[in-house]
Amino acid sequence: MRKVFGCALFLLHLATWMTTARSDLVISKVDRRIDLTSHIVRVLSTLKVENAGRVVVSEILLAIPNMQAKNLANLKAFYNEGKGKGSAINLPVTEVHPEGMPPELSFYSLSLHEGLEKGKSLTVNVLTIFTHSLQPFPEEISQSDVQLVVYQDSAYYLSPYEVKSQSLNVLLPGGRVESYTKHPSGKLVDSEIKYGPYEKLPPFSYSPIVLHFENNNPFVVAHELVREIEVSHWGSIQVTEHYNLAHKGATNKGGFSRLDYQSRSYMGGRSSLRQLIARLPPRAHSIYYRDDIGNISTSHLWGDSRKTQLEIEPRFPIFGGWRTSFTIGYGLPLQDFLFVSEGNRFLNITFGCPMDEVVIDDLIVKVVLPEGSKEVSVSVPFHTKQRHETKYSHLDIIGRPVVALEKNNVVPEHNTYFQVHYKFNNLSLLWEPLMLISGFLLLFVACIAYMHADMSISKSSASYIAKLQWDEVQATVQQVQNVIKRCLSAHEKLETSLQDLSRTGDVQSCKATRKIADGLLKELSKELKPLMGFLQSSPQAAQIWPKVEELVAKEKEMQEKLMQKHVAVVDCFEKKYSGREIENRVAPYQQKLSALKQEVDDLLDYIDEI
Repeated sequence: MRKVFGCALFLLHLATWMTTARSDLVISKVDRRIDLTSHIVRVLSTLKVENAGRVVVSEILLAIPNMQAKNLANLKAFYNEGKGKGSAINLPVTEVHPEGMPPELSFYSLSLHEGLEKGKSLTVNVLTIFTHSLQPFPEEISQSDVQLVVYQDSAYYLSPYEVKSQSLNVLLPGGRVESYTKHPSGKLVDSEIKYGPYEKLPPFSYSPIVLHFENNNPFVVAHELVREIEVSHWGSIQVTEHYNLAHKGATNKGGFSRLDYQSRSYMGGRSSLRQLIARLPPRAHSIYYRDDIGNISTSHLWGDSRKTQLEIEPRFPIFGGWRTSFTIGYGLPLQDFLFVSEGNRFLNITFGCPMDEVVIDDLIVKVVLPEGSKEVSVSVPFHTKQRHETKYSHLDIIGRPVVALEKNNVVPEHNTYFQVHYKFNNLSLLWEPLMLISGFLLLFVACIAYMHADMSISKSSASYIAKLQWDEVQATVQQVQNVIKRCLSAHEKLETSLQDLSRTGDVQSCKATRKIADGLLKELSKELKPLMGFLQSSPQAAQIWPKVEELVAKEKEMQEKLMQKHVAVVDCFEKKYSGREIENRVAPYQQKLSALKQEVDDLLDYIDEI
C-alpha cells in the first residue's frame, strides 16, 4: 500500500507540471525496449526528436523518476552518422538541475555536437541500465520453488517534451507470467509484453505498470571487488581479483538437500548460482582460483588467440541470501597492454569485472606501477573516485606508486578500456639488479674477511686462562658426577640382589653379588681421590667444592648403610627369620637410605644447574 500511495502521489505531482514543460522540442516517435531477461534491467529508447521552435537547440533533456535514478548504473546516448547504420557517435551526458522542473525527477542533458536547427530532426538512441530494480516476490522460496520477481515502470515514455507516437516492448526471460498491468493496447506474445502505440501524449505523461513474472537467473551481486593490476617492466602484468559475492534473489528457506540438487535439477534450486564464467584477455597465463581454505579445483579453462575463458564453480551452490568469497589471479604479457607514446608510457587495460551479469556495489581498481614512475595520470571514460597510494614490495626503497580508482554500482557495460599514463626512466630498471649484485658482493666480502680473521682471545690474557681453568673444573665435576652415578648403579644391583634373595632364597648368590659390588665401590672410591684433590686445590672451584664434597660424603654414608642392610638381610635369611621379623630389623636402615637417596639426588641436580 505504501508503494501504491507513493506512485499515486508521484502522478499527482506530475499532473501539475504537464502545462509548464518545455515546448521547443517535440519527440515525434519513441520506440522503447525493456530487457528483463537478466537481473540487470536494460532500457533502450530510440527517440526521433524534432525542433519545433525558432532557435537552434543544443541539448536534449532526459527525465528519470528519482525512484529509478537511485539505481541507475549507466546512461549512454548515441546517434548513427549518415543514413542507415553508420558509425555511432556518443553524446556527452551530464546530470543537470533545470529550474521549474518537478523535484520528483532527475534530469540529464545530452549535448549535441551540432545544434538542431528549426524544422530539423535527429534520431537518438538512449541506453539506461538499472540495478536492484527487480524485487523478489515472494521474498522467500524453498529449494524446489521457482523465483518470481516484480518490476515497476511506466507504459508511457516519461519526457519533458510532447510525444506524438510511442510504443513499448518488454522482453521477459520466459516461463510463467503471474500478472501484468492491462492496457487497451497491451498484449502478451510469447515472452514479450507489448504496449502501444500511444498517440499525442503531453509532457510528463506517466502510466504505471507492474509486471510479476518468473526469473530464475541468479541475482549475483559483488558487495566488493578489489582488482589489483601490478605492472612489471620485466615482461609481465599480474592481475589479482578479490570477490565478495552474494545472491540477492529470493532468500532460500528450509533445509538444503544435496540429493535433490544433484539428481533432480528441475526442482533442486533453479535460481541458484552454479557457476560463473570469466572472460579473460587473450594469452592470460598462470591462472589460479582459490578461497580462504585453499585452491579450488572445480574450474575449467579454454583459450585461443582471441579470448581466454575461465569457468569456475563455487565450493557449494549459492542460493538466495547466501554469500561466498574467493580470489582469481592471472598474468598477462606486458607487450599486449603497455605502450610507449612520445616518450611516455601508458597502460591500456579493462576496468570492470570480467564475469557475465555481475553487479558490483563497490569496485576498487588499484594499478601498481614500477618504482620510479612519475607524473601519473588516469583517463577513464566515466566518473570515478581517484586517490594515490604507495606500496612497498621486495627490494623497494621509495615504494611503488599506486593509483586507486573506486566506482559504485558497476555493471558489465563498465568493463571498458581505461588508460594510465606515466613517465619512467629506463635506468631505473637497473636499480634492483644492482642492489642484488651489491648485496651478494658484500656478503662474499664479509665471508672472506671472517674466514681470514683471527677471532680467538689471546692465550696469555687473564680471561683466557680463567676460562681454561673453569673448563677444567667443569670437566672434573662431570667426572665426579659420572663416578657417583656408577656408585648409585652398584647400589641398585645390591638392592636387586636382595629382591632376588626374597624370591629364590639363594643366599650364596646374594653374598657373591655383595662381594663384587664392594670391590667395585672400592675402585670407584680410588678414582674419586685425585678428582677431589684437584677440586679442593683449584680457586675456580671454590663455589662448587662444598656441594661436591657433601655429595661424596652422602654417597659414602649411603654405601655403609646399604652394606649394613645387606648383611642384616642375608643373616636373617640364614637364620630363617620370618618376613615380618626381617622387615622390622631392616626398617631403620631403609628409612635412612631413603633420606640419603633423596639428598644425593638433590645435590646432583644442584651441581647440574651450576
